[in-house]
Amino acid sequence: MNEINQTTPERKLYAFRYLARIVLQAETPLSIGSGESNIQTDSPVIRDINGLPFIPGTSLVGILRHAVDSLEQEKVNAVFGFQSKEGSNTGLGSRLLCTSARMIGKDGQTVLDGLQNINYTDPFYKAFQNLPIRQHVCINDKGTAKDRGKFDEEVVYKGTRFCFEIELIGEKEEEVTFFRDQLLPRMQHVSFRIGSGTRNGHGEVSIYSYKERTLDLREKEDLKAYLKKSSSLSSEFKWKDNSKTTAVPSVNNGWTTYSVELRPDDFFLFGSGFGDDAADMTPVKEKVVSYNENKGKISDSYILIPASSVKGALSHRIAYYYNREVGYFADAKNDKGGIGKENYAIRQLFGYEGDVKNPETTPAPGNVLFSDILIEPNNGQQDKLLNHVSIDRFTGGAITGALFSEKTTWGNQQVFSLTIHVKGEILNNPQIKNAFEYALTDLCEGLLPLGGGTNRGNGRFTGKWEQTTQNK
Repeated sequence: MNEINQTTPERKLYAFRYLARIVLQAETPLSIGSGESNIQTDSPVIRDINGLPFIPGTSLVGILRHAVDSLEQEKVNAVFGFQSKEGSNTGLGSRLLCTSARMIGKDGQTVLDGLQNINYTDPFYKAFQNLPIRQHVCINDKGTAKDRGKFDEEVVYKGTRFCFEIELIGEKEEEVTFFRDQLLPRMQHVSFRIGSGTRNGHGEVSIYSYKERTLDLREKEDLKAYLKKSSSLSSEFKWKDNSKTTAVPSVNNGWTTYSVELRPDDFFLFGSGFGDDAADMTPVKEKVVSYNENKGKISDSYILIPASSVKGALSHRIAYYYNREVGYFADAKNDKGGIGKENYAIRQLFGYEGDVKNPETTPAPGNVLFSDILIEPNNGQQDKLLNHVSIDRFTGGAITGALFSEKTTWGNQQVFSLTIHVKGEILNNPQIKNAFEYALTDLCEGLLPLGGGTNRGNGRFTGKWEQTTQNK
């Protein structure tokens, strides 16, 4: 029998432990899909044993690893581990441990980790049994829906809080500070988003609280504290609270920010896809979670301006301006412009999917980040019922089936703030930059209406835009 030579790996003493407990707050709705579908929606939110939404630990680790892709691969692999390529016998396990992020309860403190006795008749918890369902439709350059471009998805309320813990192990203390030095700053960057639809306004989060502690297990007290620490996310532990510290600045990562202020000139309508007792078409509204003195509540009827609607309108107008910039006209086409995903500016700004007919094509994510706008009710807006009818020119009567009503939103005293982040390297192309800023100008001058019923006078906004941060 042939003997197999094996080398016994050197035993390492991972004496240091870096622990952190982090609470994230959803600044926009989150789309954390389960990968399944049901009778209600094409993409339901993933839920835990209590029927409440949560963020899987595998998703968090994947997002964290992606956030440090710009660092040296050797440093990243040393923390997250790596799998050897085919034919190689090398590899390394991860030194970063991460729990799933569980929802925080109504009291603003209890993490609903594990099976809980929840009172689902309470309005706060009852609201999470029926989360909002967003309707989406992809519009082509002719203003009609694309084939298979209609879908919907379930989302988690803006303001929902989730808690998770990480543990980083190392031989030396400087090895376990990787999270604080590298990962934490990137978690505060605008590009750090969770879930799907991050380029359509979903997934923006902020760090509500951050507690940490570094332990040296060679020290008796540290070892005792580590061994007694419970796995429960609600358990007490002697943390060092860094929630209010500014010692860890956010990493810019080369994004340019545009701030847009818009005021509606008249009525606007971002449709819910449903009617009610008063109208055939109603505006989409959503609930929002808010905490006052750590007491959670569900606030109803926030007016929603979906970022996907703004993105879609800007996309078509940017394509027009880019074609003008490169001289791509109907009577004199060239190989530089185009419509839809064939337009170079659109591909660079908003990304593109791979070609199913050509498996070698690689999809690319968008390089523009939007955020949904949710407007507090009774803030100067009100619903306005508008009736419409198409008249038969011969009889002077209503055409059969042409009588309908819509409930629009009115309130021209409210200014809406829209923040758009663009990856700076894309704007190094002056033709793309000009097309993007021309489209913003049209939006702010009322030449690019938003929402539904724009051919009936709805959706005209005026305002101003400015570039507030530079690419760094």
